[in-house]
This record gives sequence, C-alpha cells and structure tokens, in this order.
Amino acid sequence: MRVSYNWLKEYVDLTDITPQELAERMTRSGIEVDAIESRNTGVSNVVVGYVKEREQHPDADRLSVCKVDVGNGEDLQIVCGAKNVAAGQKVPIAMIGAVLPGDFKIKKSKLRGVESQGMICSAKELGLNDKLLAKDQQEGIMVLPEDAEIGMDAVSYLGMDDYVLELGLTPNRADAMSMIGVAYEVAAILGREVIFPEMNVVENGEANPVRVTIEAKDHCYQYAGRHFTNVKIGSSPQWLKNRLMAANVRPINNVVDVTNYVMLELGLPLHAFDASQVVDKEIIVRLAQEGEKITTLDDQERTLDDQTLLITDKTKGVAIAGIMGGANSEVTDETTEIILEAAYFTQQTVRRSARKTGIRSEAGTRWEKGVDQARVKLACDRAALLIQQLSGATVSVGVADDTVQVKQPLAIDITLEKINEHLGTSIDAATVTAIYTRLQFQVEEKGAGAWTITVPTRRGDITLVEDLIEEVARLYGYDNIPITLPFGETTPGRLQPEQLLRRIVRHHLIGLGLNETVSYALLHPERMENFDSMIDANLKRISLIMPLSEEHSVLRTNLIASLVETATYNKNRQNHDLGFFELGNVFLTEEDQLTKLPEQRLYLGGLIAGQWVPQNWTGAKQPADFFLTKGVVESVLDRIGLKATELTYQPTQTRKGMHPGRTADVLVGGNVVGFIGQIHPQQEKAYDLDETYVFQFDLSKLFSHAKDFNDYKPLPKFPAITRDFALVVDRSLPVAALEEIIRRESGDLLESVTLFDVYTGERIDAAKKSVAFSMVYRHPEHTLQDEEVQAVTTRVVEALKEAGAELRS
Repeated sequence: MRVSYNWLKEYVDLTDITPQELAERMTRSGIEVDAIESRNTGVSNVVVGYVKEREQHPDADRLSVCKVDVGNGEDLQIVCGAKNVAAGQKVPIAMIGAVLPGDFKIKKSKLRGVESQGMICSAKELGLNDKLLAKDQQEGIMVLPEDAEIGMDAVSYLGMDDYVLELGLTPNRADAMSMIGVAYEVAAILGREVIFPEMNVVENGEANPVRVTIEAKDHCYQYAGRHFTNVKIGSSPQWLKNRLMAANVRPINNVVDVTNYVMLELGLPLHAFDASQVVDKEIIVRLAQEGEKITTLDDQERTLDDQTLLITDKTKGVAIAGIMGGANSEVTDETTEIILEAAYFTQQTVRRSARKTGIRSEAGTRWEKGVDQARVKLACDRAALLIQQLSGATVSVGVADDTVQVKQPLAIDITLEKINEHLGTSIDAATVTAIYTRLQFQVEEKGAGAWTITVPTRRGDITLVEDLIEEVARLYGYDNIPITLPFGETTPGRLQPEQLLRRIVRHHLIGLGLNETVSYALLHPERMENFDSMIDANLKRISLIMPLSEEHSVLRTNLIASLVETATYNKNRQNHDLGFFELGNVFLTEEDQLTKLPEQRLYLGGLIAGQWVPQNWTGAKQPADFFLTKGVVESVLDRIGLKATELTYQPTQTRKGMHPGRTADVLVGGNVVGFIGQIHPQQEKAYDLDETYVFQFDLSKLFSHAKDFNDYKPLPKFPAITRDFALVVDRSLPVAALEEIIRRESGDLLESVTLFDVYTGERIDAAKKSVAFSMVYRHPEHTLQDEEVQAVTTRVVEALKEAGAELRS
C-alpha cells in the first residue's frame, strides 16, 4: 500500500510529524513502513509558464523559438525541440539556475545562434513516471491544464512536494489498504481525531430508475447502485491526478478516476457503467452459466464457468464481479448517463474468479483480503459527490439497494488480569480504556478491570481475545513492555522417538556421503506410470481434480519415481556421479474413486549411480553396484539398532520398474520393510541413465523394529580372536543360509561374520562353488581362550557339514 503523506494530512493532523517520524512510529506500532519515497527526485526552480508565441527557429527545422510568460512581468525566450509545443499552452518551465533530476543544472545558452533563457520540460525530465500519463503526454513536453496558475511552483502544482510511505502490510491488515484505514491507525498511534471526508451528496434529479436483484446470495451480500445523468466526461483536475499517480494508478477520465480515488480512500472498489448500455437499467447479480463468454475492458474474450460471479442486465453480462468490467458497458468520452456500482462480494468468490481469469488488480487484491461492508453506502455517496463536482452530473434521487445479509460488529469480553498476564505488564485499567478508545472501538465496562469491546467491522483481523491483547501491546509500545523471565513449572523439550529416528537416519546418510533432496509429492502421470504398483498391485493412482499443471497432477505412491526424476535432471546437467536420498510422504489407496482420505506414509528412498569413488592418481575407483547400495542400507539399519543377523534378503521379480535379477526385498522378522535393487535397463534407457541403484523403506515399519538407536556402547576392553575357513557348497545354496548357520551355532561370542571370497573354476566341481568366511569372536567380560573358540568353531563346522558344506583343504 502506497500512502501519500500530503493526502493523509487531510484526515489526521500531522503538522508536527515529519514523514520519517511517522514511518518510525508506525513501524514500532506494528505496521512496517518498507520505504519512504520523495516524489521530488531533485527538481527546483521550475514554474508554470504560458507559451505566448511560437516561431520556427531560423537555422534549425526541428527547433522552435518560444516567448513564455512565467508570471514575473518579463517574458522569456526559450528554444525548444519538442514537436508538440504550441502557442496557448501552459507548460513547466525550468528557469535559469533550476536543477532537474540527476543534478542537471539549467544555464543560459545559445542553440544554433539563438539565446535560450530556460527549458520547457517533459514529464520524464521532471522525474515523473510518464507511464502513468496519457499517451499524448508521454512524448514531448508536458502540457498542463488550463487552470494551472502562471508563475506557480510546478513542483507544488504537480504534487511532487510529497512523500509516499510504502507499507509492508501483513495479510490480516486489510483495513490499512485504504487512506481512511491508515488514518484510523495513525490517529490511534498519535492520540488524535480522524477527519472524515465529506459525504453529503445533493440529489437533484428524477427518481433512481436502477433496479437491483441479487440471485447469487452466497456470493454477494449487498449491491447498491446510483444513477447519474448529464455527465460530462473529461480530464480530472490535477489534484486528483496527483493522488492517483502517487499510488501508481494511471488517471483515465473524471468518472473512472473518482472510482479509483474512492477505492484508495475508503478501501471499497467501485465500478461505473454506461447506463445507456444496460438494458432497462436493471442489474442482476448471478453466477455465470458454464461456458458463458464476456469481453472485458482489456478487449479479451473470456470464457466463464458456473462458479464465476457475473454482473448482468436482462440480456448479457456487463462485468465480472470484483474483477473487471465488460467492454460493452465501458464509460467513454460519449457517455452522458452512468450507473455507479458499490457492492460487497465475498472474498472466496473474487479470489476464485481472479485465479480463473488470471486478472490481478488493485480492486481484486482488496476484495481477496477483505473489505468493510459498512462502507458500501459511504463509498457510493462519496463517489456520487465527487462525480457531481467534477463532471457536473445530475444525481438521481435514492440508491437502488439489495441487501442479503449484513456483517455485524463483534463483541469480545476481556479482563485487565488477562491482558497483564499475557504481556507480563502491570498496565492500569485507565490506560487500557484509553487505548481502545483511541482505536475507536466501543468500550463497555463490565466491572472493575473488565470490559466488553465491540470491534468495528473495518477491523476484520480482530476475532479473539488475543487479538485485542495485541492491540494493547502495540499501542502501549513494545519498547515499554518489561523484560521478564517465565515462571512456573518447565518441562525440558525433547524429540519424539519418531522424530529422533528421522533425524538419526538423515544425519547418518549425510555422513555416508549422500545428499538430501526434497521433491514435489505431485508428479506427471507418465512418471508415475513407469513405477506404478511397485509397492502393491492393488494400489490405485490418485489424480487431482483441478491440478495447476499436468506436470504436477498425480500424487506419488513411491519415492523411486521422484528420485529417478531428480537423477535425470542432474544427468542432463552433466552430473553423472549421484548419491542422494529423500525422506518424504507417499499417498496410498486401493479405491478407484476416493471416499476417504488416502493413507499417508513416510518413506525413505535413496539413489546411487556413477562412480562412488572417482578415478584418482592412485588409480582407485569404485562404481555404484548392488552390493555398495546394500552396504549403505545395512549401515543405516545398523545405526537404528537392526543388526545384520536380523535382516533377510529375498530375491523378487515383482517390483515394477526394477531389474528382475538384481532386486531384493529386505525382511525383518519375516516382514517386508523395503527393497533394494537396480532400475530396470528399459527404464534406465528411457530416462537416459547409467546403471542406477535405489532403495526404499517404509519408515513406520522400520520404527517398529528399531531399538536402542540412541544408546552408546562402550568400546571393547578385551581382544578378539579371528577364524577363517573356506567351504565348498552347491552353487544353488544361498550364502545367506550359510551365514545363518554360522550365527546360530556361534552364539553370543560371535561379533561379526564376513564373506570375503567366492570362487568357481579349476579344481572345483562345475556344480560347486567355494565360499570363504572370516569370523570374529569376542567375550565382553574376559579374554577368550583358544579352547572356548575351538569348541564353537567345531560346532559350526559340524552344522555346516549337515547342510551339505565341505571344508576346502
């Protein structure tokens, strides 16, 4: 919100407050002033002049020699190069010694031998934003209205002796999106009165012929219309243009400018129709029909749906409510009769229409944030008065009004004890009463230190006792609230077990060298199709009814699709060595048509591709493979208390999008908690990826098995004993089965078992393979003796022989 300091002075006495002081006090009271902008960017000694004569320069076709009256009794000779300069114009004249933006100083000079005693200025040369001017003012010199007084300071006449305060409003402070709203705020801060603008319109025409009917009663609570005849469309006076331009609003004509002025002043958007284009002067507020079309003021034909609120007459739409008027009822230079609209549309209705049509405007922004219904008639009367004054219009008697419902002021009970308890203060009752009175809230005492506060409808942000307490805090002064320590029982904060598990997993994977990614939970349907049903064939895809784009229209049922999409993005940017993970939600349902919310689960997914250890001067490198990925997974599971002895790997060929021979489910206690494997070569080719390995786990299932994941164990005090042996077994016998036998028979003494060699070839039967294990034995309370270890290994060997294994000599 841009607030003109000079304009604000009309509503609140600011004679002893500078713009800088005002900005400081507003910021300290809760409405931040982001910037203070001077409208004068370095202009001095520029006056209003009158071009008495204009002659062609004797030696230059593109120059004119002008005789200019600047009000000091002595005409100036000025050479001008603008094409649009002419006798009879009033123009801004930079006198000798004047300074223009950029520290450009005007001196007496000669142009092609002719003396020039100043400069006739354009809007740009004065530092004005010429985009806010009419097109004929954007090029050449600036031509001023006839009422400009010769010799007057042009800076003052053009409203450049002003400051604009740029307010950084939070979404809840919609009340401050108007000059009157800011005036209420400033008056409360300074303890002064608000001077309300004149509203007394003189009705001197026939009875108002406008009729209003609201059919969409849930979308429009009130609609008021005034009628004007004998309207003369023309340019607005300079004071009105100055105020609009200070707010970055381009002046158009006196009627349209009044609607914009009142919107800025009172915060209620208005609209004017050419009454001759409204059939029978009848206004109907209804929802559009599906596919109904209207051409708006920007000459764009728009197709509407059945949730767009439309202003119509008997035969056609004339405006999209709260968004933009129709071209078929636009106020033009030929308009002599108008209908003025002042209404209250619901926030949700206008917000949806703005999103659907893609039209963003000052009016739409105010509707979306919320306006005050109590100002509908005030704005209507204020605009009627100004239209009457500026266009000579005749105002018909009465206001056509249809009101469905009226928002009532909210009454809230509050006590002094509660205020002081919340703020940690000892404010007295008189101070609290004074603060609410300064805010112009209705205060009713209910006893000692207790009140009922009636909040005016302009302050829609105040709905709770806490909101009223905040008003006391900011006007009492945040700097005046003492620093106090909290009292009472305190409970040290800590993470819930689930939160701690997520944090441990995240930190451990980062420590292993993986990067964390965060991706959208919404994907393109084709992305999901490639990995659909990889968790469960019964799961259904969940599509959004109204997606913002096709790229994000389907909720993911797994993380693999997101990880592969991220990998493709990196590969396309020449980043081939990948290692990252994501902790994210997936959405699961077995319903074709949702009748209840889908189940939302937190999954852990990871992806590794390219070189895990890149090539270096030693020649060492390690490409990503299944066993590297398995090692990462086992490291994470070990960190949360799941030992390798508790894990089982089971080959699977049912995971969609995964390599059928290089994918395994991970089981804990016989239950599948996740899987690891390689992306199917067809998918790798489709996504232009190298060999890519992934893993995915359901964290809720992992959590149910995790234990002691935040406990620390002491380092062992006693030495270990290592035993190695090689076994010859059938090729079809899984190594995991041998490890299970070793662990089972070794008991608690076994610290670890590692497969360190697999051999097939010479001196080994073609149907056999040799596998070699290394076992580490350790006792936590004493040094192991060889006899103890020998007894265990003997037991292990016997059990392995029973399973069909032979010791390799």
